[in-house]
Amino acid sequence: MCLDSDSSSPTVIHVITGGKSVRGVTSLGDDVFVVRHNSQETIEVYDANTFTLQRHIRVPGLGRQSYGLAACPHYNCLYASDWGHNSIHRVELSGNNAVKKWSMTPSPVGLSVNSEHNLLVVCLDKTEDRDVQIFTTRGKRLQKIPLKAGIERPWHAVQLPTGQFLVSHFGSLQRVCLVGVDGAVVRSYGGQQGSQLTQMNEPAGLAVDREGRVLVADQWNDRLLVIDQSLSSAHEMFVCVDGGLKGPYNLWYDQSRRRLYIGECRLLGGRVIVVDNLKDFRTCRI
Repeated sequence: MCLDSDSSSPTVIHVITGGKSVRGVTSLGDDVFVVRHNSQETIEVYDANTFTLQRHIRVPGLGRQSYGLAACPHYNCLYASDWGHNSIHRVELSGNNAVKKWSMTPSPVGLSVNSEHNLLVVCLDKTEDRDVQIFTTRGKRLQKIPLKAGIERPWHAVQLPTGQFLVSHFGSLQRVCLVGVDGAVVRSYGGQQGSQLTQMNEPAGLAVDREGRVLVADQWNDRLLVIDQSLSSAHEMFVCVDGGLKGPYNLWYDQSRRRLYIGECRLLGGRVIVVDNLKDFRTCRI
């Protein structure tokens, strides 16, 4: 691990190791939640101060293909997607961790929570169906936004204050798109698969800072890209960690703590890299 001598600078403060590919990471209060490849019916819980494993939450019925986690402080709950079983699991984080499950189609992948405390779910299946769906915390669907042509395999979405969405997707094009409320692409960054600064290779997790900069987990280029608010230019955010990034897949940016969690998707040795003092995404090196 590479530590910065200036404690006020963005710094890698910890690396959580010891498991398979990380498929979802989020935090709430003093807990960090991690779901891994093939970790059927369990979510790991780490202490957000010491990063030691505290316990496992059992989620009956959660399958091996969970590709997203999101936490909601307003309702004090955790959501996990289940692509293999076409369902969402809601875990109450008080009391006995009661679980509510609801079914949906197409199959859910990436999750996020919007400013109205509703759950955004990116959905796709093996045909042509792909959309963003919005649910209440109890599983009532409020909205379904079919994604228009050009978005083949959407993976993660974040809703902006304008009501529009940022969506990462791959396929014949590898892009981050600004999508209107009608599902049409307004503008985008990226294009053909590649490793140049204007290209990506299976972009997955997204995070947005207060100024609207977009952080993208450029998965198979082993890097993070920061795209400006207009989706017109980008720079790489270099993370100083042993061996470099290896398949960054999911991101969780806790703005209240100025902390970024990076989950890696390598099947063996999947890590969660924890970065502190990250005020925004302007920085080029951590």
